Amino acid sequence: MLRPSRLLLALSLLPLAACGGGRDRLGGDLAASRVTTIGVNSYLWRASLDTLSFMPLVQTDSNGGVIVTDWYVNPATPTERIKVTVTILDQDLRADALRVAALREIARGGQWIAAPVQAGTVQKLEDIILTRARDLRRASLAG
Repeated sequence: MLRPSRLLLALSLLPLAACGGGRDRLGGDLAASRVTTIGVNSYLWRASLDTLSFMPLVQTDSNGGVIVTDWYVNPATPTERIKVTVTILDQDLRADALRVAALREIARGGQWIAAPVQAGTVQKLEDIILTRARDLRRASLAG
């Protein structure tokens, strides 16, 4: 049986199968930027889920474009944990249609204490998601 987070992932990917290379009335490629089967750009949505697949998911809302992870502890650094929220703000595949926020905590004296996220972490996550989204778009247009 699929875990609830994996089931949500599987269900969220179903609309991708329907994304064809259709043309709008002005001759533009609909698959290139807009998606109407879910509330947000499907490439950004899929890329975000792919990028965060190693983290447990708490909430996914494809209509509102929100993905919230649970706290993730990297086995290499068990005294640190991170939680990520991805918000997709538009149906277009654009850099400003994506917002990533991260929280970090470190363990001290048996308690988790808020700590600053390392410089560049959020930007790196955004870059990874955007690169993956562009790759997904290229692959769908080529196939």
